[in-house]
Amino acid sequence: MLKGLVLGEDGKLKWFWRAAIFYGLTFYGLPYLADPLLGWAFEKIGFGNGLTAGVIAFYETYQLLIALIATAGFAWYEHRRIDSYGLDVAKALRMPTVDGLMVGAVMAGAVALGMYALGGMQVHGWGETSALMILAWAGTNIMIGIAEEFWFRHYLLHSLWRSIGFWPGALLIAAAFAAIHYFNKPGENIWDVITLVSFSLLCSYGVLRAGTLWFAVGLHVAFDFMQLVVIGTPNGGQVPVGRLLDTTFNGPAWLTGGTLGTEASWLMYPAFAAAFLYVWWRYRPAAATNGAPP
Repeated sequence: MLKGLVLGEDGKLKWFWRAAIFYGLTFYGLPYLADPLLGWAFEKIGFGNGLTAGVIAFYETYQLLIALIATAGFAWYEHRRIDSYGLDVAKALRMPTVDGLMVGAVMAGAVALGMYALGGMQVHGWGETSALMILAWAGTNIMIGIAEEFWFRHYLLHSLWRSIGFWPGALLIAAAFAAIHYFNKPGENIWDVITLVSFSLLCSYGVLRAGTLWFAVGLHVAFDFMQLVVIGTPNGGQVPVGRLLDTTFNGPAWLTGGTLGTEASWLMYPAFAAAFLYVWWRYRPAAATNGAPP
């Protein structure tokens, strides 16, 4: 009986246990082994403090390596390619990625314009930056998009989808995605949590409709780039170093998001509603893999 709870008819681990092991490895096991080395490397490189492209790229690269190691083990176990769970490298530059970039940029840009029109955001000119710094931020945001989608919605969504269904799996991932931000970012509140859950569900919905995770990668890249680099919104009480515009945010927290920036602004919610409608309209069910995981 115990064997039947753990193993499927093919004699291999059931999908739910694969998801649970992947979660345990990427959130606890591998970080427990690697964190001392991470701290040592961070000190040796000497990034310093502040919300900079270098600091974020360092941590996102670390997260990608953790996810790659865990995924590689399961890909070997299942006799599949490591990129075959939704992030096929050959599909990286196709239309879903472009769509995601467009949606992410429009969402964050529309919220910024709304804040500006309502007096919550003031633009004083160009920020203190350079072409090299903008390129560094672009590379960093590409790393954010790939690393976080690979970690949260590549193998993990695939295995949960097969075990408990798409929406229950997407909701569990959204809860984990929001929790890790909530407990690691200073000043988090319920409004930012709603945004994080909505963002995660939108990324997962992109997989369901488009049949690939590249829409979510493009969305993640553009959404964060617009917020951190173009708008220069605060994030966890810190202001990005090297932002394109010299902006300040003065107004009620429901409008500006306060120290959490645009993510916690109530203007985000209609933007997410519009994005869900766009994905529903843009990608018919036939575009996905017949409702099955990639």
